[in-house]
Amino acid sequence: MTLSREINPAAHRFWYAQVVRAFHIQVHFCPGGISQPKRGMEVLWVRWFGVDPDHRWGFKQARLPKIGFVPDSNDAFGFLDPSLVIRGCHIIPAFADGRTDLLMPRGPSLSRRPGEVDNWRAFYVNM
Repeated sequence: MTLSREINPAAHRFWYAQVVRAFHIQVHFCPGGISQPKRGMEVLWVRWFGVDPDHRWGFKQARLPKIGFVPDSNDAFGFLDPSLVIRGCHIIPAFADGRTDLLMPRGPSLSRRPGEVDNWRAFYVNM
């Protein structure tokens, strides 16, 4: 869970992602073309969730926010600086919505648990 970078006042306050892997890499940094010594950098490789725009949620509705994986595209995966993570959050599969293989090709993937070939269609963010 990280703060949203959307500026639309109606946008959800947070972005959600599943951490696929954490990396500690050595990078060669060249600010202004001046070579610096290699230094360590930590990054999270994540699979992004999107907020269900048709789902009404909140304390007045007595419903949890609903999210789902972004369909397989250039925006489905990304890298995130661990310092931008606010906290981990507990998500609950929306069992009534079932599973799907429309978000990513069916079969094994690094972004799935061993033995899984598809994904839950949606999740609730526990508050």
